[in-house]
Parts: sequence; structure tokens; C-alpha cells
Amino acid sequence: MNTSVPRRVLAFLRNTWRGLTSMRTALVLLFLLALAALPGALLPQWSLNRQNVETFYDNHPTWAKVLDSIGAFNVFSSVWFAAIYVLLFVSLIGCLVPRSAEYLRQLRARPVRTPRNLERMPHHAAGTVSLSPDEMSDFTRRRLRRWRVSENTAEDGTRTFSAERGYLREAGNLVFHFALVGLLITVGGDQLMRYEGQVVVQADGSGFCNSGTFNYDSFDAGLTVDGTNLSPFCVRLNDFDVRYLHSGQPERFHADIEYQSGEALDNGDWKSHDLRVNNPLRTAGDRVYLTGNGYTPTFTVTFPDGTQRTKKTQWQPVDTTTMLSQGATKFDRPGMSNEQRRHNNQLAITGLFAPTASLDGKVLSSRFPALRDPMVAVDVLKGQLGLAGDTGQSIFSVDQSLIDSGKLNRVARENLAVGDTVRLDDGTTIRFDGVQRWANLQVSHNPFQRYVLVFAVAIVIGLGASLSIKRRRIWLRIKPLAAGSNDTDENASAAGGTTGGASVEIGGLARTDQAGYGEEFTKLADELLGSGAEPTADSSGTDSPGRSS
Repeated sequence: MNTSVPRRVLAFLRNTWRGLTSMRTALVLLFLLALAALPGALLPQWSLNRQNVETFYDNHPTWAKVLDSIGAFNVFSSVWFAAIYVLLFVSLIGCLVPRSAEYLRQLRARPVRTPRNLERMPHHAAGTVSLSPDEMSDFTRRRLRRWRVSENTAEDGTRTFSAERGYLREAGNLVFHFALVGLLITVGGDQLMRYEGQVVVQADGSGFCNSGTFNYDSFDAGLTVDGTNLSPFCVRLNDFDVRYLHSGQPERFHADIEYQSGEALDNGDWKSHDLRVNNPLRTAGDRVYLTGNGYTPTFTVTFPDGTQRTKKTQWQPVDTTTMLSQGATKFDRPGMSNEQRRHNNQLAITGLFAPTASLDGKVLSSRFPALRDPMVAVDVLKGQLGLAGDTGQSIFSVDQSLIDSGKLNRVARENLAVGDTVRLDDGTTIRFDGVQRWANLQVSHNPFQRYVLVFAVAIVIGLGASLSIKRRRIWLRIKPLAAGSNDTDENASAAGGTTGGASVEIGGLARTDQAGYGEEFTKLADELLGSGAEPTADSSGTDSPGRSS
């Protein structure tokens, strides 16, 4: 009993390994991987669009909790997706190693010897030719020069040829599966070493440097990236231009940028680049994409003591067709040494911005996305903005709880065109100075991207080879005709007095189920037997064989 337990355990492990490394299991795991990726494509993901996930929570709170508990909003980092991924990787490796060894043995082995009864083959042809067995053998070698051929001669003078073709089919199959393994490795490695950051840059010569995560508005990184040792480069946005059609649809986006990277960071050498939607900047191993744009209203606040503060804060588009935007520009009261008093006198200018204003009474909207008649509808809030707290807050809005609690109060509401001013009760004035563009840049670092492309191309090539190449075999048996037989006399007459002749039998077998080998076999058999064809001279001057009649 004691010795049977380890045997059972070993048998169980052996059978489990055999089942895991079978091609059927690999195909099932591949299907499960594709099925598991569907939630990542259909549902918003925390790592890609947190705002959409929060919107899903607001619209479907019960379903959102259930889906989030199983990792549906973080599919590609979930445990169950990683488990399928690892099992597929192990299954493919365990399946491909013995198949590769078997394929190498097949390449080194000789084709299978000619069977005794070729009539049982799916494809069969037979006949007699006027050539002698030696001449027929020479012609067969020339005709099968692109095949792997094995030749044998029996004691009675019978020649047999075993030929096989289509070995690259299995090579294509192996290339496909090894490329799939390489694709899994590179995608996994890319997830470990990648990083992606979003940053808003004002189109007034402002810029940013890829020196740390603190320079980004949002930053998402792989497990091995800690935010240090990022690719060194700097980008400066000089101008941003958008052209619109008469319908308001954008025709093109163009960002005039300059950049430095590598050793150029030390000598101040700036290079120009035309950054467009489908023309990213590639430098220092990273890619910089243009992913969004908007407007930045400029406000100048003049406090009662005469001090002025001018601030530019980007506002967020709420309607991309008209570029109607909302936001909040926040000010601290200067010249106040008492910190508590200063916090109680903070200002926030919130509201809507319309690049081409349209007023329905006092309700502001936008009728075109370009800057034709800019105007803002502002609410001026005064009180505590919570800027000194440890909790971060959105730059596009104020904390609604501060308004509900009375710590932040509305002191003015007005529609302002460029140059207009609103005056508060304490003598503070707020002027709308104008507007400029901002662009959202995305920096992506994917060190395995080119290898992913290489393996993806290899997958297509391997799959194409495995589907288009046919594995097939052909056998020939050439027997000398007996002296004095009727066939010999007829062959001699047909050959113009040449003595001799041979009986030829041909069998064919397709190693795959793909159609088409029947036509190839028939053509090859007709050439070897000369069915219905006039003899033609080959390069050595020997006539092609003709079937006797």
C-alpha cells in the first residue's frame, strides 16, 4: 500500500502533464484566453479610463460591484487572466519541444520504403514504357529532383523510388506556434517594463521633460518601473492649430513642437517635429502622441490692495463637437500673513467657455468649435477651496461638499466676453483676458514593441505555410519486362526498334486532408508514363517515356 501511493501520485502527475501539453489543451487555452480578453475590450478598465469606470458605477452600481470583485475592470492584471496566460505558455512549450524533436528526426530519416501493394494507395497508376529500367530511373530522378528521394534496387533488377515533399508544412506549423510563444513572452515582458503618461501642455512655448512621474498629470507603469531612469527627453509646444470644416468637423490637428533627447539635452540643441494624430514623435526609445486638445481661458484678478494675479488653467471640453468646455481657475489671496484668513478668502472662477458663443437669454452655449466669438459664463466662488489639504482635487472643478457646507459661497455670476470685467462687493475685479490652446500629449514606452511585430509577422508566415503547403508521398516501382513478351515487342516497335522496356507502377498518398493532390498526382503520373503525350527530348537528349499501346 505504501509503495502504491507514490505510484498513483506519479501517474496522476504524468497524466496531468500529458493532458496539459497536448495540442488540444493548447487550443482550448488559446480559446479561453481570447474569451477572457473580451471583458477588457467591452468594459472600461481602471488603467485606461478611470472616468468611464466611475460612470459605469453611477449607472449600474450593483453590477459594477460584482464585475469589479472578479476583476472585470482590470482584466489584464487579474489573477485568472494571468493563470490562463501561464497555462497556455506552459502547454505550448511542453507541446512544441517533443514535436520539434520529432520533426528533426523526420528531416534526418529517409522516406518510407515502397509498399508491396501500391494498388491500395488512394492514388494509383500503372503502365509500360519503352525506356529501359536504367533510362526510366534517370528520367524519374530528374523529374523528382525537388523531392526527397530514396532509391532501392532488388536482386531481380526491380527499382523502387520513395519520394516525399511538403516538409515545410510542419516547419510552418512549428514557426506559427513558436511565434505564438514568443508573442506571449514579449507581451508579458512589455507589461512588466512599459510605462505610459499623460500630460497637458500649453501651446505658448511651454513644455515638459521626461525626468520623473511628477511631471505627468497621470502615469501608468509596469511592475518593474518605479518612475526613475525614464528615457531622457524634453518637449516644447510652440503652437497648436486645428482646422475645421464648415460642418464643424475637424479636418486636421497640427502641433508645432521642438524636442531634445540624449546628448542634446546638455548642449541645448532643439529639433523641430510636426506632431499630428498619425505622426507621433519617436525619440529616446519612446513615442509621443497627440491625443487631445482644448482651450485655456486667462483671467486676471485685481485685489482691493491693488495686487494682481494672472492665471491660465486648462478647461475640459464637455462637447467635442462644439468644444463647449467647463473648468475652474483657482486663486489664493496674496499679502495675507494669517494663514487661516488667507484660506477663507480664496477665489474660484468656474463655469462654461464657448469658443463661438451662442446666447439664449443668459444661457451660454457654443455653436462652432473654432475661436470666432469666445465668451465665458462664470460663477465666482469665495471661501475655502481646500487647496492646503493633503487630499488631491480636480483642476476642472471645486469640491461640491465645500459648497454644501457653506465654506465656499457664490459671490458673482456673469457672462464675460474678452476684455470684460466683473466687480465683487469687496472691490476685487476679475477680467477675462483671452484664451489659448492646450494639447494633451501621451508618452508611451514599449521596449518589446518591435519584437511583438516580428512575432506577429512570423505567426502570419507560419500559418500561411502550414495552410498552403501539402505534405504528400509518391512511390514508383520499375520492373524490367521479360524478354520475348508481347509488351516488349510492341515497345520495341513503338520505339523504332529499341529493345528493352519497363513496367512502371505508381502510388500516391496525401499526408494532409487538403484537396489538390489528385490533380498533381495525375499530372506527375502522366509525365512519368507518357499518357497521351508526344515524346519530348530532355536536356540530356533522352526522350521522355511513352506509354505503350
